[in-house]
Amino acid sequence: MSILPRRARRAEMAVSERELSEMTRELDELHESTFPQVRALIDEMAVSLGRVARVASTRRGFVVGAAGAVAFGAVAACSSGSSGAPSSSPAATPGARTQTYTGDLRVVALATAAENLAVTAYAGALKKAGAGQLGTVPPAVDTFVRTVMRQHADHAQAWNAVLSKAGKPTVNGAPLRVTPEQLSMFDAAGSVPDVAKLALNLENTAAQTYTAATATVSDPGGIMTAATIQPVETMHAAILHFILGQYPVPDSFIGTTGSLKPDDLTVA
Repeated sequence: MSILPRRARRAEMAVSERELSEMTRELDELHESTFPQVRALIDEMAVSLGRVARVASTRRGFVVGAAGAVAFGAVAACSSGSSGAPSSSPAATPGARTQTYTGDLRVVALATAAENLAVTAYAGALKKAGAGQLGTVPPAVDTFVRTVMRQHADHAQAWNAVLSKAGKPTVNGAPLRVTPEQLSMFDAAGSVPDVAKLALNLENTAAQTYTAATATVSDPGGIMTAATIQPVETMHAAILHFILGQYPVPDSFIGTTGSLKPDDLTVA
């Protein structure tokens, strides 16, 4: 066997398939052991936020109704005090754009969009691999990508359940400012290491976004959910480090400078 093919294979993945398979198994065990807790916490959060949304809606209805009554009374008073000349109707004032997702629900929508972005990116990578556009893809890498993609889909589905139960539309795509650029880079990737580097950035961003959520979300269930999902995203990143031949240095404190912000959502 020549030296060139051996080097080419090493360039594809810097960890053995056996090691990667074992890490993927441990990753799946972590997800499966924590996800029932995530579902329970999210159910509690959905009930809590749904109640808040209903109360807010009732209050808005009362305020709008009261304002309407006052305005009607003012118009009636002006009409009765006039000399009979027809009064001109005031020009309609365009209302401010109402936000569909507010407060904790906007963070939920943000998390859903981030998870959907990861699913879309990994699905695109698998499609490129199937078309032979990423070179030789070891079976263990394929299994890892499919495992991670399923976990992101589970998280997105759980977050969407919160939105649905709160009476809000679900987030079925990745409406984020970063989405076009990220997907464009994945589409341009030409090897397993290329994809791994881009995926590592997505996973680090997701981990930091969940870290930030623990400090910005007010609902206790939401805080616990973010804190429970974050280690899974961190493990995704750690395994990608190994694939790239980088030893992941454990962080005692994960920063938030690279996190997504609610304003990164491109939907109201």
